[in-house]
Amino acid sequence: MSKDHSHAIPVNSNSRSLWIALGLTSTFLIAEVIAGLVFNSLALLADAAHMMTDVVALAIALVAIRVARRPTDSKRTYGYHRFEILAAAFNALLLFGVAFYILYEAIARLNAPAEVSSTGMLVVAALGLVINLISMKLLQAGKDESLNVKGAYLEVWSDMLGSLGVLIAALVIKLSGWQWVDTVVAVLISFWVFPRTWILLKETMNILLEGVPDGIELDKVEKELLGTPGIASVHDLHVWALTSGKSAMTAHLVHTLPPAEATLLIEPIKRQMAQEFKIFHTTFQMETVACEHSADGCNFIAD
Repeated sequence: MSKDHSHAIPVNSNSRSLWIALGLTSTFLIAEVIAGLVFNSLALLADAAHMMTDVVALAIALVAIRVARRPTDSKRTYGYHRFEILAAAFNALLLFGVAFYILYEAIARLNAPAEVSSTGMLVVAALGLVINLISMKLLQAGKDESLNVKGAYLEVWSDMLGSLGVLIAALVIKLSGWQWVDTVVAVLISFWVFPRTWILLKETMNILLEGVPDGIELDKVEKELLGTPGIASVHDLHVWALTSGKSAMTAHLVHTLPPAEATLLIEPIKRQMAQEFKIFHTTFQMETVACEHSADGCNFIAD
């Protein structure tokens, strides 16, 4: 019996882009809150609330990156990579909370629309749109490598749509005088956020529950392993993610070769898993006879 481990896990921090985006959104958040109160616009305040979650998401992403860099120890042998996923889950729950609060405020305003300064709304929304577009550009490269960065990107993206909605609402109010449009746009912004937030939360929960990462099909992984000459069967096959973009895998491989030859199979299989499925952290146990399964896992029965 032999075991082998590979630990080459790619790392990408995206710190510089996150810091720039955080500076831009934090500065504009303060301006938008003040403008929402001065111009009496719920749509602006809704957009500011979403921008607040942008700021929190970016700040948490930076903290998560810093924590994830901490070395492994005897208590946390995988390090602190999962902190990023906890942060992303927190961001999703925060977004849900903000969206529900805006809906609550909007229902109250529908019965008594408030007087809104459309000119002020127009200027602030236009500035917000520019800020969001810049932040999106900064985060775009890292969103497919990190769920934490993806969460921040989705929030900035939804806020960009919010700014666009406020811009349209301001134009409609200015041209028609329909004050209720401000409240309707605030509601639409909240509803727009729900499905995207749910997708983010579902992805984070899949990682926390050690589900198979998106883009990897377990049947195909097993088929590739069985296609290796000398491998008779595969059992106790597990594929999960330590964090976004960092998949891990363990498997017991029953072989029909002499022990020395079976050991030589491990390196090619590792390379195959890395090339085909981007799984860089692998552990394979080579066996001549499949171990017996039980509720506790795979056990060997003593003679």
